[in-house]
Amino acid sequence: MATASGEGQKIQFPHFDVVSDESDHYYLKSNQSKKDKNSFKDANTSTCRNIMKEWKILEKNLPESICVRAYELRMDLLRAVIIGAPGTPYHDGLFFFDIVFPSDYPRHPPKVYYLSRGYHMNPNLYTNGTVCLSLINTWNGSNQEMWTPKNSTILQLLVSIQGLVLNSRPYFNEPGHEKYSTSETERWKNTSLAYNDKVFILSCKTMLCHIRTPPNNFEAFVYEHIHIGSC
Repeated sequence: MATASGEGQKIQFPHFDVVSDESDHYYLKSNQSKKDKNSFKDANTSTCRNIMKEWKILEKNLPESICVRAYELRMDLLRAVIIGAPGTPYHDGLFFFDIVFPSDYPRHPPKVYYLSRGYHMNPNLYTNGTVCLSLINTWNGSNQEMWTPKNSTILQLLVSIQGLVLNSRPYFNEPGHEKYSTSETERWKNTSLAYNDKVFILSCKTMLCHIRTPPNNFEAFVYEHIHIGSC
């Protein structure tokens, strides 16, 4: 995994870890009612047991391109970074998402906030942080695509964002454009390529913002990622 370099030293940055500073998390003020707090009060509640299962799944199964941080004092919060995949206009970009578990998890899906830095580079990711995805019930989909308490996981959510949202042809994620995704006409090919060019530039601008003010607990990861990418 990525490392943070010092004078002859390297600090390992594990895929999954539990940290103590949640102060800049978007959902910091969520789950503050007495009823909600009781759901996360101790490890014996069903909500906490289900979250612990999620932690174990993430710890064992995260791919190289995704890192997650859980919080020592706030079991209801997660922060994830997804590295853009090769072959996409997001290649090697860093995309951060703040996640909050509801107090009745997994009966209802988590909420997800995208750290956009003010740039709109995907039809499913908005500048206000909204993530449109069937799996978290923020977009229409078949029953198989929607959140199912017995089967859906945070790992599935993150992999879906990486594969279905941050894909090689995001232009066709736009509602109404998907019907042209299989078209062989030059018009749609060129439109998609032009969109990708725009997306790549916005991805680079987003990276500059992350370098200037990296999200808490990911400072070393951001700096080392940029260092490796510039070699």
